[in-house]
Amino acid sequence: MRFKGLDMNLLVALDCLLSERNVSRAAEKLFLSQSATSGALTRLREYFEDELLVQLGRNMVMTPRAIELLPAVRNVLLQVEGTIIKRPEFDPMTARRDIRIIASDYMITVAIAPALTRIQPMAPDLNFHLLTPRENPRERLERGEVEFLAMPDVYLSPSHPSVPLFSDTYRVVAWSGNDRVQGDTISLEDFLKMRHVTVNFNENGPSFEAWFTQRFGADRAVDISTSSYSSIPYLIVGTQRLALMHRRLAETFAAILPLKLLVPPVDIPPVHETLQWHLFNESDECLKWARAQLVQHIVGGDKVSG
Repeated sequence: MRFKGLDMNLLVALDCLLSERNVSRAAEKLFLSQSATSGALTRLREYFEDELLVQLGRNMVMTPRAIELLPAVRNVLLQVEGTIIKRPEFDPMTARRDIRIIASDYMITVAIAPALTRIQPMAPDLNFHLLTPRENPRERLERGEVEFLAMPDVYLSPSHPSVPLFSDTYRVVAWSGNDRVQGDTISLEDFLKMRHVTVNFNENGPSFEAWFTQRFGADRAVDISTSSYSSIPYLIVGTQRLALMHRRLAETFAAILPLKLLVPPVDIPPVHETLQWHLFNESDECLKWARAQLVQHIVGGDKVSG
């Protein structure tokens, strides 16, 4: 099929070629031979009157025209998939599909894992892939590489629909044997004197340390930085370090490890966790069901736990 001289079948090849920037890998994903994929690239170059991909050393890089085309082509394909291609009537008991969610280990532990435990018996062949939030989550949603983001609202895109899940506050976490911490409170002076463990996701936005310094005019003495919220308690036990943790996660670990939780010495705004999906997936029956279940069990669980 041609539209204004362009073979529409080539749009799928263009999307794959520009995403992979490698003819061999694109051929594997397209289930075509390497020569057929090279032929598609040749026809695309002729149509757009641009090289699109050029060899630079061992790698192929996109031309400025290709960089401009990639998001537009991806949006066209996502829109066709989400609004035109009709899927069979959805039945959760028989549906087979991969659903990819970007979420931190904190979100997985306190919200997503309990929800998936309830969802699995209702949809046994839905496969959920939980992915790290470190690699440009908003762009991955835009490119259709994931179905959902489960993240704080400040990191989400204003261009796509979302629904709030819950809000959480913070606690200072210390080892129960830390004799430098007495009672259930700590002064800001003592808090700043002690060494700290922190989680750092700088690539997703402003770091907590930058916010803390700007807000309170003082640096925390951080001697361990980790990319996992769940590793924090194990870096606290047996030491005199402190950490700021989400209240829900801190309470989960305090039930199984020798930890004590303190009220922070400063007023820290709560975090608002949110579920987001691509606009073009709004009417996808499978994803509508999945997000309704996630919201029901996470928000419902939130009401039960208080």
